[in-house]
Amino acid sequence: MVETDPGPKKPHNCDVKNDLQLNGPGSKTVDLGIVPSLKTSAKCDAEKAPNSEKADFERAIELTGYGRFHYLLLAVCGLVSTSEEMDVISMSFILPSAQCDLNLTTYTKGWLNSIIFIGMMVGAYAWGSVADSLGRKRVLIAISIVNALAIVASSFSQNYELFMLFRFINGAALGGSGPVIWSYFAEFQPKKKRGAMLSFMAAFWTLGNLFVAGLAWVIIPSEIGGTTGGFVYNSWRIFLLVMSIPSFLVAALLFLLPESPKFLITTGRHEDALEVFRGIYLMNTGRSKEEYPVKQLLVEVPLHSKPEKQLEEKEPKSKMRRMLSDIMEHSKQLFVPPILKFTMISITINFTFHIGYYGLMMWFPEMFNRFDEWSRANDNAPADICQATAYVVQRGTHSADALCDPHIHSDVFMESLITVAAAIPSNIFAVLGMDRLGRKFFLVFATFSAGLCSAAMYFVYNKTNNLIVSAIFSSVISCGNASLDCLITEVFPTNLRATGVAVSMVAARLGGIIGNVVIAALLDTYCPAPTFIVAVLLAGGGLMCLFLPNTTRQALQ
Repeated sequence: MVETDPGPKKPHNCDVKNDLQLNGPGSKTVDLGIVPSLKTSAKCDAEKAPNSEKADFERAIELTGYGRFHYLLLAVCGLVSTSEEMDVISMSFILPSAQCDLNLTTYTKGWLNSIIFIGMMVGAYAWGSVADSLGRKRVLIAISIVNALAIVASSFSQNYELFMLFRFINGAALGGSGPVIWSYFAEFQPKKKRGAMLSFMAAFWTLGNLFVAGLAWVIIPSEIGGTTGGFVYNSWRIFLLVMSIPSFLVAALLFLLPESPKFLITTGRHEDALEVFRGIYLMNTGRSKEEYPVKQLLVEVPLHSKPEKQLEEKEPKSKMRRMLSDIMEHSKQLFVPPILKFTMISITINFTFHIGYYGLMMWFPEMFNRFDEWSRANDNAPADICQATAYVVQRGTHSADALCDPHIHSDVFMESLITVAAAIPSNIFAVLGMDRLGRKFFLVFATFSAGLCSAAMYFVYNKTNNLIVSAIFSSVISCGNASLDCLITEVFPTNLRATGVAVSMVAARLGGIIGNVVIAALLDTYCPAPTFIVAVLLAGGGLMCLFLPNTTRQALQ
């Protein structure tokens, strides 16, 4: 079938006799519109098409405008990110109060901090792979429901083992939330705004930290709750119950949003993708769907790929078998050149970064509590973190009753709140500068600064010094987290994005596990080591980003 145009047609510099034009070592440009003719390139077709009838993904999303839909998307996806951070960080506020109910030591506290990351390692790969096969939206809804139910169940757990089990399930759900929500959100953003909006969404992590610190301050020190027979449901358990509310809310709100159009295009559902574009256009502009100018989508397809119908005719498969086949195929492609390089670098950066991020951030409330105990017992005498830790450990060794004190002084919550609030200015800076200065600038600057702060913690000698250094660390590491999320989300192609980010998140969770277990082991036995180990890993890992391609203001692959 051949396209015809009314009237004489002027020669165009994109016209060639070939049926298709190679755009790279493994791709071709295919016209996937109503008329099944092949053209030379998406760019040339868009130039020649009257009234923007044909467009590639980037042009199609730009023509929807930017407005109410994207702000609703930001609010819902941001709430997902907020909920995830609240669930992860909440444990650091629970530990000092839960130590009596669950008979916790420093060692078991470290494993209780880590079990959620073990679950996240399992969940990240599983959910991410499924999202690349079945779609982002359905997976996010399932994740939110499982996560909320696991948190509720953990609040009712009366022993350490059962609590660990539900925290693991909680982590398995959260593990999928990160890679899937970032892929989902990025695939609605035009390239000119993607960096700023991804940084904006990263700022919701800071909101999560603020909410959890504020709620912990209000709920945990209170006397709410009670005991019935052998069943205990006290303030820290009620705090956990409140942590489940955002996940229930997210599951409901996600029904208001469409599937990712980029995912729909990649899976061959082009008319569905156009309908999503029309819906976004309607919400952003207030005009009818029929006025949306794009009628046909132009998509780059790998040369070695086969039409979907041909594959189905050759080997009919059930949905489950096809999904598992897709998961295995996506996983293999991540470890084959040229994607292999991106995969290994992103794994390394995420591993080293999150040893520092979670290794220290989740222990800040415990460190503040130890400084507070030292100060109250020694009339605010100067002491570094190692002296304060030695005092708490010795006190606990000689007096079990003193160790098992569920009451936390309000100063501990105030210091934790100041620490997480310090990240607000850096998040604003990241939103404003991410598309100007670039992802790599922010990541290298943040990891070096955070490394210096980590080393400086060894030299603090009172509560105030510790608070200042911790606040600066929180600020710069939050900025680095925003840039890392942008970079890792953008570096993988669409058909591998959720799986690629998921594999990176597995490395991140492994870093979180090792960071928590190592710090728990070394803090009481060889105190100086954790801060310097974290400093070296943060600074070294940040430099690895220089080997990744520049994704700032670039089209998604």
